[in-house]
Amino acid sequence: MPASATKSPRIAVLADSDTRWKWGALTARRIAPAAAGRLDGYLLRGRATPTPRQLAETGASADSLREVTGAEFLRAMTGESYDILVLALVGGGVQAMLHGLKHAWGAGPRPVVVTGYVGVVYEKLADGLLLRHGADLVLANSAQDADRFRGVYEGVGADAGAVTEVALPFLGGEAFTGERAPYTVTFAAQPSVPENRVDRTYLLDRLIAHARLHPEREVLLKLRSKPGEHTTHIEELPYQKLVRGRELPANFRLVYGHMGEVLDRTDLLVTVSSTAALESLHRRIPTAVLTDLGVREALGNHHFLGSGCLTSWDRLDAGYRPEPDPEWLARQGVGADGSYAGAFDAARARIAALLERSGALPPLEPYYTPGTAPGYLPGILARHHLGPDGAPLPGSPATRAEAGPVRQIVRRAARGAYRHGVQRVAPVIRRMGEL
Repeated sequence: MPASATKSPRIAVLADSDTRWKWGALTARRIAPAAAGRLDGYLLRGRATPTPRQLAETGASADSLREVTGAEFLRAMTGESYDILVLALVGGGVQAMLHGLKHAWGAGPRPVVVTGYVGVVYEKLADGLLLRHGADLVLANSAQDADRFRGVYEGVGADAGAVTEVALPFLGGEAFTGERAPYTVTFAAQPSVPENRVDRTYLLDRLIAHARLHPEREVLLKLRSKPGEHTTHIEELPYQKLVRGRELPANFRLVYGHMGEVLDRTDLLVTVSSTAALESLHRRIPTAVLTDLGVREALGNHHFLGSGCLTSWDRLDAGYRPEPDPEWLARQGVGADGSYAGAFDAARARIAALLERSGALPPLEPYYTPGTAPGYLPGILARHHLGPDGAPLPGSPATRAEAGPVRQIVRRAARGAYRHGVQRVAPVIRRMGEL
Protein backbone atom coordinates (compact mmCIF):
# COMPACT_ATOMS: atom_id res chain seq x y z
CA MET A 1 0.00 0.00 0.00
CA PRO A 2 1.25 3.56 -0.62
CA ALA A 3 3.01 5.55 2.06
CA SER A 4 1.94 9.00 0.85
CA ALA A 5 2.05 11.26 -2.17
CA THR A 6 4.81 13.40 -0.66
CA LYS A 7 7.79 15.03 -2.33
CA SER A 8 9.95 11.97 -1.73
CA PRO A 9 8.09 8.88 -2.93
CA ARG A 10 9.18 5.51 -1.59
CA ILE A 11 9.94 3.00 -4.35
CA ALA A 12 10.34 -0.78 -4.63
CA VAL A 13 11.91 -2.60 -7.59
CA LEU A 14 11.54 -6.34 -8.26
CA ALA A 15 14.01 -7.72 -10.84
CA ASP A 16 14.97 -11.18 -12.07
CA SER A 17 18.39 -10.58 -13.72
CA ASP A 18 21.29 -8.14 -13.76
CA THR A 19 20.11 -6.26 -16.84
CA ARG A 20 16.54 -5.99 -15.54
CA TRP A 21 17.80 -4.77 -12.17
CA LYS A 22 19.80 -2.08 -13.95
CA TRP A 23 16.76 -1.07 -16.02
CA GLY A 24 14.37 -1.19 -13.07
CA ALA A 25 16.49 0.74 -10.59
CA LEU A 26 17.53 3.43 -13.06
CA THR A 27 13.98 3.75 -14.38
CA ALA A 28 12.66 4.11 -10.84
CA ARG A 29 14.93 7.08 -10.23
CA ARG A 30 13.96 8.76 -13.51
CA ILE A 31 10.17 8.37 -13.25
CA ALA A 32 9.80 9.51 -9.64
CA PRO A 33 7.77 12.76 -9.70
CA ALA A 34 10.28 14.32 -7.29
CA ALA A 35 13.57 13.29 -5.72
CA ALA A 36 13.02 9.69 -4.68
CA GLY A 37 13.19 8.83 -1.03
CA ARG A 38 14.02 5.25 -0.17
CA LEU A 39 14.50 2.68 -2.96
CA ASP A 40 14.29 -0.97 -1.90
CA GLY A 41 15.43 -3.65 -4.30
CA TYR A 42 14.13 -7.22 -4.45
CA LEU A 43 15.83 -9.89 -6.58
CA LEU A 44 13.54 -12.70 -7.72
CA ARG A 45 15.23 -16.01 -6.99
CA GLY A 46 15.88 -18.05 -10.14
CA ARG A 47 18.44 -19.18 -12.69
CA ALA A 48 19.47 -15.60 -13.56
CA THR A 49 19.66 -14.12 -10.05
CA PRO A 50 22.66 -11.78 -10.36
CA THR A 51 25.90 -12.28 -8.46
CA PRO A 52 27.46 -9.48 -6.37
CA ARG A 53 29.94 -8.83 -9.22
CA GLN A 54 27.15 -8.46 -11.75
CA LEU A 55 25.21 -6.13 -9.47
CA ALA A 56 28.26 -3.93 -8.94
CA GLU A 57 28.83 -3.76 -12.70
CA THR A 58 25.33 -2.41 -13.35
CA GLY A 59 26.09 0.76 -11.44
CA ALA A 60 22.52 0.78 -10.07
CA SER A 61 22.28 1.13 -6.29
CA ALA A 62 19.51 0.81 -3.71
CA ASP A 63 19.03 1.54 -0.04
CA SER A 64 18.36 -2.15 0.56
CA LEU A 65 18.60 -5.24 -1.63
CA ARG A 66 17.54 -8.81 -0.89
CA GLU A 67 16.74 -12.03 -2.69
CA VAL A 68 13.16 -13.34 -2.54
CA THR A 69 10.82 -15.86 -4.09
CA GLY A 70 7.69 -14.56 -5.74
CA ALA A 71 5.55 -15.53 -2.77
CA GLU A 72 7.99 -13.95 -0.31
CA PHE A 73 7.84 -10.74 -2.32
CA LEU A 74 4.05 -10.70 -2.21
CA ARG A 75 4.16 -11.13 1.53
CA ALA A 76 6.61 -8.23 1.80
CA MET A 77 4.30 -6.01 -0.27
CA THR A 78 1.52 -6.42 2.27
CA GLY A 79 3.80 -5.34 5.11
CA GLU A 80 5.63 -2.43 3.48
CA SER A 81 4.31 0.95 2.34
CA TYR A 82 5.45 2.12 -1.09
CA ASP A 83 4.33 4.82 -3.51
CA ILE A 84 5.76 3.23 -6.66
CA LEU A 85 6.50 -0.39 -7.56
CA VAL A 86 8.58 -1.23 -10.65
CA LEU A 87 8.28 -4.80 -11.96
CA ALA A 88 11.47 -5.43 -13.96
CA LEU A 89 10.73 -9.03 -14.92
CA VAL A 90 10.20 -11.32 -17.88
CA GLY A 91 6.59 -11.23 -19.11
CA GLY A 92 5.41 -14.31 -17.25
CA GLY A 93 6.87 -12.97 -14.02
CA VAL A 94 5.07 -9.66 -14.46
CA GLN A 95 1.76 -11.42 -15.07
CA ALA A 96 2.16 -13.64 -12.01
CA MET A 97 3.03 -10.70 -9.78
CA LEU A 98 0.10 -8.64 -11.08
CA HIS A 99 -2.33 -11.40 -10.14
CA GLY A 100 -0.56 -12.07 -6.85
CA LEU A 101 -0.61 -8.39 -5.94
CA LYS A 102 -4.26 -8.06 -6.94
CA HIS A 103 -5.10 -10.88 -4.51
CA ALA A 104 -2.87 -9.42 -1.78
CA TRP A 105 -4.10 -5.81 -2.03
CA GLY A 106 -7.70 -6.35 -3.12
CA ALA A 107 -9.53 -3.04 -3.24
CA GLY A 108 -7.31 -1.49 -0.57
CA PRO A 109 -4.58 1.14 -0.90
CA ARG A 110 -1.70 0.24 -3.21
CA PRO A 111 1.27 1.86 -4.99
CA VAL A 112 1.46 2.84 -8.65
CA VAL A 113 2.64 -0.26 -10.53
CA VAL A 114 5.05 0.24 -13.45
CA THR A 115 6.61 -2.23 -15.88
CA GLY A 116 8.28 -2.24 -19.31
CA TYR A 117 11.15 -3.64 -21.34
CA VAL A 118 14.91 -3.61 -20.79
CA GLY A 119 15.77 -2.77 -24.39
CA VAL A 120 14.88 -3.48 -28.00
CA VAL A 121 11.62 -5.42 -28.39
CA TYR A 122 12.25 -7.63 -31.40
CA GLU A 123 10.40 -10.85 -30.57
CA LYS A 124 7.23 -12.07 -28.84
CA LEU A 125 5.72 -8.60 -29.04
CA ALA A 126 2.08 -9.61 -28.51
CA ASP A 127 2.88 -12.29 -25.93
CA GLY A 128 5.14 -10.07 -23.85
CA LEU A 129 2.82 -7.07 -23.97
CA LEU A 130 -0.33 -8.95 -22.97
CA LEU A 131 1.57 -10.52 -20.07
CA ARG A 132 2.42 -6.98 -18.89
CA HIS A 133 -1.10 -5.63 -19.27
CA GLY A 134 -2.66 -4.61 -15.96
CA ALA A 135 0.13 -2.36 -14.70
CA ASP A 136 -0.70 1.33 -14.29
CA LEU A 137 2.15 2.26 -16.65
CA VAL A 138 3.63 0.06 -19.38
CA LEU A 139 6.73 1.94 -20.47
CA ALA A 140 7.74 2.08 -24.14
CA ASN A 141 11.34 3.02 -24.84
CA SER A 142 10.57 4.96 -28.04
CA ALA A 143 7.80 6.54 -30.09
CA GLN A 144 7.89 3.54 -32.41
CA ASP A 145 7.42 1.10 -29.52
CA ALA A 146 4.61 3.19 -28.04
CA ASP A 147 2.68 2.97 -31.31
CA ARG A 148 3.29 -0.77 -31.56
CA PHE A 149 2.26 -1.37 -27.94
CA ARG A 150 -1.01 0.53 -28.32
CA GLY A 151 -1.76 -1.36 -31.52
CA VAL A 152 -1.43 -4.72 -29.73
CA TYR A 153 -3.67 -3.71 -26.83
CA GLU A 154 -6.31 -2.12 -29.01
CA GLY A 155 -6.19 -5.13 -31.31
CA VAL A 156 -7.46 -7.44 -28.55
CA GLY A 157 -9.86 -4.89 -27.11
CA ALA A 158 -7.72 -4.16 -24.06
CA ASP A 159 -7.23 -0.71 -22.54
CA ALA A 160 -4.11 0.88 -24.04
CA GLY A 161 -4.10 3.86 -21.67
CA ALA A 162 -1.20 2.50 -19.61
CA VAL A 163 1.28 2.74 -22.52
CA THR A 164 3.65 5.61 -21.78
CA GLU A 165 6.53 6.72 -23.99
CA VAL A 166 9.90 7.13 -22.24
CA ALA A 167 13.44 6.14 -23.26
CA LEU A 168 16.07 3.70 -22.10
CA PRO A 169 17.10 4.89 -18.61
CA PHE A 170 20.80 4.14 -18.95
CA LEU A 171 21.62 6.41 -21.90
CA GLY A 172 24.17 9.05 -21.06
CA GLY A 173 27.86 9.81 -21.05
CA GLU A 174 29.98 12.25 -22.98
CA ALA A 175 29.28 12.70 -26.68
CA PHE A 176 31.87 11.37 -29.12
CA THR A 177 34.06 14.19 -30.41
CA GLY A 178 36.47 12.36 -32.70
CA GLU A 179 38.88 9.49 -33.01
CA ARG A 180 41.44 8.90 -30.29
CA ALA A 181 44.77 7.12 -30.00
CA PRO A 182 44.80 4.22 -30.03
CA TYR A 183 41.73 3.87 -32.22
CA THR A 184 39.50 1.38 -30.37
CA VAL A 185 37.00 -1.07 -31.85
CA THR A 186 34.61 -2.68 -29.35
CA PHE A 187 32.47 -5.72 -30.14
CA ALA A 188 29.47 -5.92 -27.78
CA ALA A 189 28.78 -9.62 -27.20
CA GLN A 190 25.32 -10.99 -26.44
CA PRO A 191 24.53 -14.10 -24.37
CA SER A 192 22.15 -15.73 -26.85
CA VAL A 193 22.65 -13.92 -30.18
CA PRO A 194 23.75 -15.82 -32.14
CA GLU A 195 22.97 -19.09 -30.38
CA ASN A 196 25.02 -21.74 -32.20
CA ARG A 197 28.74 -22.50 -32.05
CA VAL A 198 29.36 -22.02 -35.78
CA ASP A 199 28.00 -18.48 -35.86
CA ARG A 200 29.64 -17.43 -32.59
CA THR A 201 32.97 -18.85 -33.76
CA TYR A 202 32.61 -16.96 -37.04
CA LEU A 203 32.12 -13.66 -35.21
CA LEU A 204 35.10 -14.35 -32.97
CA ASP A 205 37.26 -15.24 -35.98
CA ARG A 206 36.34 -12.02 -37.76
CA LEU A 207 37.02 -9.91 -34.68
CA ILE A 208 40.46 -11.49 -34.22
CA ALA A 209 41.16 -11.09 -37.95
CA HIS A 210 40.26 -7.40 -37.71
CA ALA A 211 42.78 -7.00 -34.88
CA ARG A 212 45.48 -8.64 -37.01
CA LEU A 213 44.58 -6.56 -40.05
CA HIS A 214 44.82 -3.35 -38.00
CA PRO A 215 47.65 -3.82 -35.46
CA GLU A 216 47.59 -0.08 -34.72
CA ARG A 217 44.08 -0.41 -33.25
CA GLU A 218 42.93 -1.76 -29.92
CA VAL A 219 40.21 -4.39 -30.40
CA LEU A 220 38.00 -5.23 -27.42
CA LEU A 221 35.55 -8.08 -26.93
CA LYS A 222 33.11 -6.68 -24.34
CA LEU A 223 31.65 -9.58 -22.35
CA ARG A 224 28.43 -9.56 -20.37
CA SER A 225 29.17 -12.25 -17.80
CA LYS A 226 31.82 -14.60 -16.54
CA PRO A 227 31.46 -18.39 -16.96
CA GLY A 228 28.89 -19.70 -14.48
CA GLU A 229 27.01 -16.39 -14.31
CA HIS A 230 23.71 -15.83 -16.10
CA THR A 231 22.15 -12.70 -17.48
CA THR A 232 18.66 -12.15 -18.86
CA HIS A 233 19.36 -14.84 -21.47
CA ILE A 234 21.15 -18.17 -21.07
CA GLU A 235 24.68 -18.24 -22.53
CA GLU A 236 25.58 -21.82 -23.35
CA LEU A 237 28.69 -20.96 -25.40
CA PRO A 238 30.53 -18.06 -23.72
CA TYR A 239 33.22 -16.43 -25.83
CA GLN A 240 35.69 -17.04 -22.99
CA LYS A 241 35.33 -20.75 -23.77
CA LEU A 242 35.60 -20.32 -27.54
CA VAL A 243 38.79 -18.27 -27.25
CA ARG A 244 40.67 -20.86 -25.18
CA GLY A 245 43.80 -22.24 -26.81
CA ARG A 246 43.91 -19.58 -29.52
CA GLU A 247 46.96 -17.48 -30.25
CA LEU A 248 45.63 -13.95 -29.94
CA PRO A 249 47.18 -10.76 -31.34
CA ALA A 250 48.64 -8.37 -28.79
CA ASN A 251 46.04 -5.69 -29.54
CA PHE A 252 43.05 -7.99 -28.82
CA ARG A 253 41.57 -8.13 -25.33
CA LEU A 254 38.55 -9.50 -23.48
CA VAL A 255 37.02 -6.92 -21.16
CA TYR A 256 34.25 -6.72 -18.56
CA GLY A 257 32.95 -3.69 -16.70
CA HIS A 258 30.26 -1.05 -17.08
CA MET A 259 29.31 -0.50 -20.73
CA GLY A 260 29.43 3.26 -20.32
CA GLU A 261 33.06 3.11 -19.22
CA VAL A 262 33.98 0.95 -22.22
CA LEU A 263 32.19 3.36 -24.56
CA ASP A 264 34.26 6.20 -23.08
CA ARG A 265 37.24 4.85 -25.06
CA THR A 266 35.40 3.39 -28.07
CA ASP A 267 35.76 4.83 -31.58
CA LEU A 268 33.66 2.14 -33.31
CA LEU A 269 31.02 -0.05 -31.66
CA VAL A 270 30.22 -3.32 -33.45
CA THR A 271 27.42 -5.71 -32.53
CA VAL A 272 24.77 -8.03 -33.93
CA SER A 273 21.83 -6.41 -32.12
CA SER A 274 22.88 -5.48 -28.59
CA THR A 275 21.13 -2.62 -26.78
CA ALA A 276 24.67 -1.27 -26.46
CA ALA A 277 24.18 -0.03 -30.02
CA LEU A 278 21.53 2.41 -28.77
CA GLU A 279 23.83 3.57 -25.97
CA SER A 280 26.55 4.14 -28.56
CA LEU A 281 24.26 5.97 -30.99
CA HIS A 282 23.05 8.20 -28.17
CA ARG A 283 26.64 9.31 -27.68
CA ARG A 284 27.16 9.73 -31.46
CA ILE A 285 29.81 7.01 -31.53
CA PRO A 286 30.11 5.32 -34.96
CA THR A 287 28.02 2.16 -34.63
CA ALA A 288 27.90 -0.92 -36.85
CA VAL A 289 25.17 -3.59 -36.77
CA LEU A 290 26.43 -6.68 -38.55
CA THR A 291 24.69 -8.29 -41.52
CA ASP A 292 27.23 -11.13 -41.87
CA LEU A 293 24.80 -13.72 -40.49
CA GLY A 294 21.84 -12.23 -42.33
CA VAL A 295 19.24 -9.68 -41.29
CA ARG A 296 16.83 -11.91 -39.37
CA GLU A 297 14.23 -11.69 -36.66
CA ALA A 298 16.02 -14.45 -34.76
CA LEU A 299 19.08 -12.21 -34.50
CA GLY A 300 17.21 -9.03 -33.68
CA ASN A 301 19.20 -6.95 -36.17
CA HIS A 302 16.04 -6.43 -38.24
CA HIS A 303 15.17 -3.81 -35.62
CA PHE A 304 17.87 -1.62 -37.20
CA LEU A 305 16.31 -1.57 -40.67
CA GLY A 306 16.46 2.02 -41.87
CA SER A 307 19.03 3.03 -39.26
CA GLY A 308 21.94 3.35 -41.65
CA CYS A 309 24.00 1.17 -39.29
CA LEU A 310 23.66 -2.20 -41.02
CA THR A 311 26.96 -3.31 -42.56
CA SER A 312 29.43 -6.21 -42.73
CA TRP A 313 32.87 -7.07 -41.42
CA ASP A 314 34.29 -6.86 -44.96
CA ARG A 315 33.28 -3.21 -45.20
CA LEU A 316 34.50 -2.43 -41.67
CA ASP A 317 37.87 -4.07 -42.43
CA ALA A 318 38.14 -1.75 -45.42
CA GLY A 319 37.54 1.35 -43.29
CA TYR A 320 33.80 1.99 -43.72
CA ARG A 321 32.05 3.98 -40.98
CA PRO A 322 28.22 3.87 -40.81
CA GLU A 323 26.25 7.13 -40.68
CA PRO A 324 22.98 6.82 -38.71
CA ASP A 325 19.75 8.16 -40.14
CA PRO A 326 18.51 11.14 -38.01
CA GLU A 327 14.80 10.32 -38.51
CA TRP A 328 15.33 6.73 -37.43
CA LEU A 329 17.20 7.88 -34.33
CA ALA A 330 14.38 10.24 -33.39
CA ARG A 331 11.82 7.42 -33.61
CA GLN A 332 13.93 5.14 -31.41
CA GLY A 333 14.15 7.41 -28.36
CA VAL A 334 17.93 7.61 -28.62
CA GLY A 335 17.89 11.35 -27.99
CA ALA A 336 21.10 12.14 -29.85
CA ASP A 337 19.53 15.53 -30.71
CA GLY A 338 19.32 16.59 -27.06
CA SER A 339 15.69 15.57 -26.50
CA TYR A 340 16.62 12.88 -23.97
CA ALA A 341 16.39 15.27 -21.01
CA GLY A 342 12.60 15.41 -21.31
CA ALA A 343 12.02 11.76 -22.21
CA PHE A 344 10.60 10.85 -18.80
CA ASP A 345 8.44 13.92 -18.24
CA ALA A 346 5.20 12.24 -19.34
CA ALA A 347 5.76 9.26 -17.04
CA ARG A 348 6.53 11.50 -14.07
CA ALA A 349 3.39 13.54 -14.70
CA ARG A 350 1.18 10.43 -14.94
CA ILE A 351 2.58 8.97 -11.75
CA ALA A 352 2.19 12.27 -9.91
CA ALA A 353 -1.45 12.44 -10.96
CA LEU A 354 -2.08 8.89 -9.74
CA LEU A 355 -0.40 9.58 -6.40
CA GLU A 356 -2.37 12.77 -5.88
CA ARG A 357 -5.81 11.33 -6.64
CA SER A 358 -8.22 11.02 -3.74
CA GLY A 359 -8.97 7.55 -2.48
CA ALA A 360 -7.26 4.27 -3.28
CA LEU A 361 -6.28 3.32 -6.79
CA PRO A 362 -8.63 0.76 -8.38
CA PRO A 363 -7.64 -2.94 -8.13
CA LEU A 364 -5.21 -4.22 -10.74
CA GLU A 365 -7.01 -5.59 -13.82
CA PRO A 366 -4.76 -7.69 -16.11
CA TYR A 367 -6.11 -8.62 -19.55
CA TYR A 368 -5.47 -12.31 -18.88
CA THR A 369 -7.92 -13.83 -16.42
CA PRO A 370 -9.22 -17.37 -15.80
CA GLY A 371 -12.05 -16.31 -18.14
CA THR A 372 -10.01 -14.89 -21.04
CA ALA A 373 -7.08 -17.34 -20.97
CA PRO A 374 -8.11 -20.47 -19.01
CA GLY A 375 -5.61 -22.66 -20.86
CA TYR A 376 -2.65 -20.29 -20.45
CA LEU A 377 -2.85 -18.24 -17.25
CA PRO A 378 -3.01 -21.06 -14.64
CA GLY A 379 0.31 -22.49 -15.83
CA ILE A 380 2.03 -19.10 -15.60
CA LEU A 381 0.73 -18.58 -12.08
CA ALA A 382 1.61 -22.11 -10.99
CA ARG A 383 5.25 -21.60 -12.01
CA HIS A 384 5.34 -18.88 -9.38
CA HIS A 385 3.50 -21.00 -6.80
CA LEU A 386 0.24 -19.10 -7.22
CA GLY A 387 -3.25 -20.44 -7.72
CA PRO A 388 -5.70 -19.29 -10.43
CA ASP A 389 -6.92 -16.50 -8.12
CA GLY A 390 -3.39 -15.24 -7.42
CA ALA A 391 -3.27 -16.68 -3.89
CA PRO A 392 -0.09 -18.53 -2.81
CA LEU A 393 -0.47 -22.29 -3.21
CA PRO A 394 -0.19 -24.52 -0.12
CA GLY A 395 3.46 -25.19 0.70
CA SER A 396 4.72 -22.11 -1.14
CA PRO A 397 7.58 -20.11 0.42
CA ALA A 398 5.09 -17.52 1.69
CA THR A 399 3.76 -20.07 4.16
CA ARG A 400 7.20 -21.15 5.38
CA ALA A 401 9.79 -19.50 7.59
CA GLU A 402 12.59 -17.47 6.03
CA ALA A 403 15.54 -19.54 4.85
CA GLY A 404 18.38 -19.89 7.32
CA PRO A 405 22.11 -19.74 6.51
CA VAL A 406 22.35 -23.46 5.63
CA ARG A 407 19.37 -23.33 3.26
CA GLN A 408 20.80 -20.23 1.59
CA ILE A 409 24.09 -22.04 0.98
CA VAL A 410 22.23 -25.00 -0.50
CA ARG A 411 20.27 -22.67 -2.80
CA ARG A 412 23.47 -21.04 -4.07
CA ALA A 413 25.03 -24.45 -4.68
CA ALA A 414 21.96 -25.66 -6.54
CA ARG A 415 21.94 -22.56 -8.73
CA GLY A 416 25.63 -23.06 -9.50
CA ALA A 417 24.96 -26.68 -10.45
CA TYR A 418 22.15 -25.58 -12.75
CA ARG A 419 24.38 -23.05 -14.50
CA HIS A 420 27.11 -25.67 -14.89
CA GLY A 421 24.57 -28.00 -16.45
CA VAL A 422 23.40 -25.35 -18.91
CA GLN A 423 26.88 -24.35 -20.03
CA ARG A 424 28.73 -27.68 -19.87
CA VAL A 425 26.44 -30.70 -19.74
CA ALA A 426 23.52 -29.68 -21.97
CA PRO A 427 25.67 -28.89 -25.05
CA VAL A 428 27.40 -32.27 -24.74
CA ILE A 429 24.07 -34.08 -24.58
CA ARG A 430 22.85 -32.25 -27.68
CA ARG A 431 26.02 -33.11 -29.60
CA MET A 432 25.62 -36.76 -28.64
CA GLY A 433 22.03 -36.66 -29.89
CA GLU A 434 23.25 -35.43 -33.27
CA LEU A 435 25.56 -38.41 -33.79
